[in-house]
Amino acid sequence: MSVPFLGRAEVEALLEPDALIEAVAAALVEVSAGRVSLPPRVAAFTEAGLLAAMPAHVQALDALAAKLVTVFPQNRDRPTHQAIIALFDPRNGSLLLLLDGTAITAQRTAAASALAARLLARDDAQVLAIVGTGVQALSHARYLPRARKFQEILVAGRDKAKAERLAAQVPGARAAAIEDAVRAADVICAVTDADQPVLRREWLRPGAHLGSVGFSKEGSELDEASLAQALIAVESRAAAFAPHPAGAWELRGRDPAAAVELGELLCGARAGRTSREQLTLYKSVGIAAEDAAAAALVFVRAKERGLTIDP
Repeated sequence: MSVPFLGRAEVEALLEPDALIEAVAAALVEVSAGRVSLPPRVAAFTEAGLLAAMPAHVQALDALAAKLVTVFPQNRDRPTHQAIIALFDPRNGSLLLLLDGTAITAQRTAAASALAARLLARDDAQVLAIVGTGVQALSHARYLPRARKFQEILVAGRDKAKAERLAAQVPGARAAAIEDAVRAADVICAVTDADQPVLRREWLRPGAHLGSVGFSKEGSELDEASLAQALIAVESRAAAFAPHPAGAWELRGRDPAAAVELGELLCGARAGRTSREQLTLYKSVGIAAEDAAAAALVFVRAKERGLTIDP
């Protein structure tokens, strides 16, 4: 049997940001309702990185998929995260489609961050800061303005030249030093591979919303004070508080019950922001339900556009 394959350019052409945000939102509601089959992520390790397997079934979205993703933090000539996704028919198990998962990983992560900002950032948020200069930084700069109508976008990084190059790719953005960007922002997205804090609690404005997608087994891009003082939101408590490689390093030892899930906020089961001054923090680990939702969306869009993808 010949299995159709969609490469990165084809996947990117079919991923519509607003539709992807809504697909991720629908998947996370199902996760919080306990209606998703979502086993813990497993991984094989090398000296330089890891290969992880992430399967999920989101019945409400007719999505049964598995992602294989490599995470090699030291990559400089290619993405640190590279992936392939297999989409199956949940009725009979037939393989429907193989597709590049690198673009999906970048975009579904940013889509979830945009969703978190929509749910938790103050309505009057005007300044967005992106702390980081890699693939996720560009993806977040594209997606976060769909959550709020920012008046200004600041791009900051440990490498000033990289920050300037990235800012040149984002309409209306400008480069800034990390501390200056964080102090000026209402919404901050930390998208680095740092295992030491790149920002400090004292830099955050009252009522700021902070998102973090950094992934490390040795440390965190966030400082302890920010974590201790914020309302923490996650995609899934079971995933976020699990041991490495499934969970977040910075959430180890913390009380899972104190964290809210985005799906709970969406359906009103838990409260989010309770005051203008409250610090909110979304910690992303990336879960397979998001990948399955994105892959199913690509499949539907491909068929709508008349692409020949039937095995």
